[in-house]
Amino acid sequence: MANMLPRTAGSVLPRITARFSARCLPVLASRRLPSPLSVLSVSKPANAGGAQFYRELHQSQSYKSHEPPARSTPLPELFSLRGKVIVVSGGARGVGLTQAQGLLEAGAIVHAIDRLPVPEDNGDFAKVAARAKNELGTSLTYHRVDVRDQKALNEVVGAIADEHGHIDGLIAAAGIQQETPALEYSAEDADKMLGVNVTGVFMTAQAVARQMIQRKQQGSLVLIASMSGTVANRGLICPAYNASKAAVIQLARNLASEWGEHGIRVNTISPGYIVTAMTAGLFDAFPERRTEWPDANMLKRLSYPEEYRGAAVFLLSDASSFMTGADLRIDGGHCAW
Repeated sequence: MANMLPRTAGSVLPRITARFSARCLPVLASRRLPSPLSVLSVSKPANAGGAQFYRELHQSQSYKSHEPPARSTPLPELFSLRGKVIVVSGGARGVGLTQAQGLLEAGAIVHAIDRLPVPEDNGDFAKVAARAKNELGTSLTYHRVDVRDQKALNEVVGAIADEHGHIDGLIAAAGIQQETPALEYSAEDADKMLGVNVTGVFMTAQAVARQMIQRKQQGSLVLIASMSGTVANRGLICPAYNASKAAVIQLARNLASEWGEHGIRVNTISPGYIVTAMTAGLFDAFPERRTEWPDANMLKRLSYPEEYRGAAVFLLSDASSFMTGADLRIDGGHCAW
């Protein structure tokens, strides 16, 4: 390679190398470079032992703003939601109502929001609300609001926070589904899908987080995504729905990165195929799915809404105090093949 250099360059390089060696190497040799361990401990006071350093860190204001649960807290208490105020969007029926029931059983005060009429005639909702009051010593309250109506959403969430003096968590379960081939999708249908499943989830999380930040309190937000946000479902033609759930997963990561400094955690739950009234109708229209869907996962069965209650309680409770920006995929191993 030296033969390829111009003659002048070949004569200059040795002189530059010699000059660097004469001037710089003795200086570098006289200086002691820090070890990796000393770099990690640069913030530690010079005269403080490990215990003192830990105490000073623990007592600092910045650390207190993100105070974790006491390490001595008994495990069952970490999972308790007693006294916590939780909002559940899409809580009038289906997966949202089932999640609300699980939160009530863990002690939470639950406010369900949905665009459906007040569910006075909804036997399931009325039963859950009655059980909350008479058996569990808590409450389930219904608010009719469309998650795409930002003004109304902020008013409702603000009133909930004012009523209790705090708001502690959210399950954003409101969502819609539409099975239509991509070439047949209309712009109006795509806008509606993304409006409810993405913008609606975003605005709901924003409304709850705004109340938390104004009151300088920590909290946890759980956005319901789907395994369809990670994979394209074989035989299920839902391009806009799948795109919306992928957006929810990415939205949660970004909200977690922005709101973490306020002590607000944001995670997603990605369910697999669930047996609901909607899927029951699909089985009538597509009988082959009764066997194809269970065969697509490792447990060879479909899931039920009740199987996601524990995950929601975990993410909303202190049991998951160091978990944020994560997707908890519960799909029977569908995506693990």
